[in-house]
Amino acid sequence: MYNNWEELEKSIINCKKCKLCTGRNNIVFGEGNKEADIMLIGEGPGADEDKQGLPFVGKAGQLMNKAFQGLGIDRNKVYIANVVKCRPPGNRVPESDEAKECLDYLRNQVILVKPKIIVLLGSTALKNILGNEYGITSSRGKWIEKNGILYMPTWHPAALLRDENKKIEFWKDLKEVVEKYKEIEKR
Repeated sequence: MYNNWEELEKSIINCKKCKLCTGRNNIVFGEGNKEADIMLIGEGPGADEDKQGLPFVGKAGQLMNKAFQGLGIDRNKVYIANVVKCRPPGNRVPESDEAKECLDYLRNQVILVKPKIIVLLGSTALKNILGNEYGITSSRGKWIEKNGILYMPTWHPAALLRDENKKIEFWKDLKEVVEKYKEIEKR
């Protein structure tokens, strides 16, 4: 584990721990406030993210930004990362060995950010962070507390593009995050 961002970011620059490195244009490390109280974790970069080297900049990210705007969430005040840092071919779900190789980077990001709330965007984030016993359909919208961090599992924004009905639940979940954060701030 690294004690600062500079060392952590240097450690990943030439990462070749898994086969995802062979097809990447950019490592998508993460972005946002490195001291954020709210962190969002997604699955992995898509084509737009791989091209720009930034998380959630494609269609799913634009949809997430609209939700942020509507709820008064400043994207620059949260920290956004993914389970894997390189794009899986064809935007497939990261394989377990790929995710395993990247998890230490993600854990280190969580340790450095020290968020109070982590929003888990989709099944891949949920299972890799909290364990395979959790399912996104049954866990979505329910607070889970572990090691002093509150987790809110919700739909991945890409799922909203495939199923419009999930937008309402996603909105409610993010609204719950905003309300919980305000409650924590008052303490």
